[in-house]
Amino acid sequence: MTLPPHILHVDDDDDIRGSSPWCSRDGGVRVTTAPPAVSRRWTPCGPTSAPDMVLLDVMMPGMDGPAVLSRIRQDPGLAALPVVFLTAKSLRQDRERLRALGAIDIIEKPFRANELIERLRGIWAGR
Repeated sequence: MTLPPHILHVDDDDDIRGSSPWCSRDGGVRVTTAPPAVSRRWTPCGPTSAPDMVLLDVMMPGMDGPAVLSRIRQDPGLAALPVVFLTAKSLRQDRERLRALGAIDIIEKPFRANELIERLRGIWAGR
């Protein structure tokens, strides 16, 4: 199983965001990381092409992950973009709410990079 060619990772935690480059070691995946400030002036990835998948933190200052997902879904060019939430909240109702908003999956924090890679491979293969 392969990973998406380009992943955009938006998170307010520097340590979590800093762990994203793990993908670039695996099959040439390009990971663009962005702090939550990017979500306040939402463009999916700035001047470059849209990502193939978005990893999106749920709780961020300013605009939270569900609000960012809402903006993504309103853009006809991005409406089908696969979005995976990263969250420390693991209650069933939280997960159901995120899926109802259009997330294709939810990954609980904390996670190890190798576990995240395997989950993303499965998600990408099953999309």
